[in-house]
Amino acid sequence: MRRLIDDNMRFAVWQYAVLKDSTPANRMPRTFQHGKSVTSNTEWWCSGFYPGTLWYLYEYTKDAQVKAEAERRLTILEKEKRYTGNHDIGFMIYCSFGNAYRITGDKKYKDVIDTAAVYQVTRYRPSIHAIQSWNKSSRLNCPVIIDNMMNLEQLLWVAQQGGDPKFRTIAETHANTTLKNHYRPDHSTFHIVDYDLNTGAILKKVNGQGAHDTSAWSRGQAWGLYGFTMMYRFTKNNVYLQHAQHIADFILRHPNLPADKIPYWDYNAPQIPTNRDASAGAIAASALLELGQYASKADRERYVDAAAVMLKALSSDAYRAKPGENGGFLLQHSVGHFLGNSEVDVPLTYADYYFVEGLLRYKKWYL
Repeated sequence: MRRLIDDNMRFAVWQYAVLKDSTPANRMPRTFQHGKSVTSNTEWWCSGFYPGTLWYLYEYTKDAQVKAEAERRLTILEKEKRYTGNHDIGFMIYCSFGNAYRITGDKKYKDVIDTAAVYQVTRYRPSIHAIQSWNKSSRLNCPVIIDNMMNLEQLLWVAQQGGDPKFRTIAETHANTTLKNHYRPDHSTFHIVDYDLNTGAILKKVNGQGAHDTSAWSRGQAWGLYGFTMMYRFTKNNVYLQHAQHIADFILRHPNLPADKIPYWDYNAPQIPTNRDASAGAIAASALLELGQYASKADRERYVDAAAVMLKALSSDAYRAKPGENGGFLLQHSVGHFLGNSEVDVPLTYADYYFVEGLLRYKKWYL
């Protein structure tokens, strides 16, 4: 594993130089498909993952060029600290500026995160006891999605670092509502719960990106695993730890989980085998490694062994790009929205981010 991690980091620095050269200075990388680089503006929900990954790579390599590129991208991203268009300001700001502050200690980065938290909680809706994920549309009245668990980390961190205590209260309230309303008896999760904003009543539970409304969309299961593990880190509430372990068991014991533990895009996809989702595997691997820090010895070994299988698979030719290819992204074969035929079997910035995070977590905690 030590050699595998070192090899991946060297490869990532080289590959991300290719990604930098294919991304205009005022844009962020998004994916690579049909032989072309696809970029986004900084309002796109994934805009924080590329600079966040660069900070991880700098932390490991101390490569000055990597740091300079990370700093350049933060410059164009900073304006999103006041973004209120959806819930994803945590992904956008905390994954990028959070890593920057953790590594450098520069207060200017903390100020950005503090501001982002203030704007993030403007989407909290007391009537539903949760942060509204997306705005009202013709299909959905007041949707809350499982992905939103990930953005709570920014609120918890700001509260822990001397910010308004209400940020923690809101994060815990949202997590409790998610635990109550998103999860089925088998500990799988719906993607979306839609609420009546006036009464707080649940209007419907659907899988926007899953195979059908009773299926287990694989990235959603990974978001939940990561999110509730993170909630335990900040709160030490055993309810969150137990729930994270239930989710881990759902994933690791699922009969449709392939031998390399990189899931299909949905655990209940109508035709299996079907497309794998490397992003779901990377997120789950990183989450399992943290969960291992809090579990009993037997469970720790199980989680860490499973994460190692995932990281080794993602490091193999089956998923990792060849040098200079894949538009500069590290991993191939992720799935954004299968049924929408959007970003299917392509690289994605968040797959790379959680892959690199997982590798660094393994080295920090288990080597």
